Amino acid sequence: MRYTYKPKGVCPMEIKFNINGDKITDIRFTGGCNGNLKAISKLVDGWTVDQIESALKGNTCGMRKTSCADQLAKAVRAAAIETQVS
Repeated sequence: MRYTYKPKGVCPMEIKFNINGDKITDIRFTGGCNGNLKAISKLVDGWTVDQIESALKGNTCGMRKTSCADQLAKAVRAAAIETQVS
């Protein structure tokens, strides 16, 4: 299933990825620091929701209380919850 998440408090306008069971693949950020976000996407491709959340949740950016990585962790958890309900 393709999932789209609207991050809050960061530069990217959108995060899209595939969720199949608890595996996350094909992560794409729209906006933000292109090189860094491509790297994060490649590094966690194929990871489970729990692995991504464990590695990235709580990461901050400068004075912000969140980051693109933290927003990705929130996005995959939201997708996991939504796919369990549907």
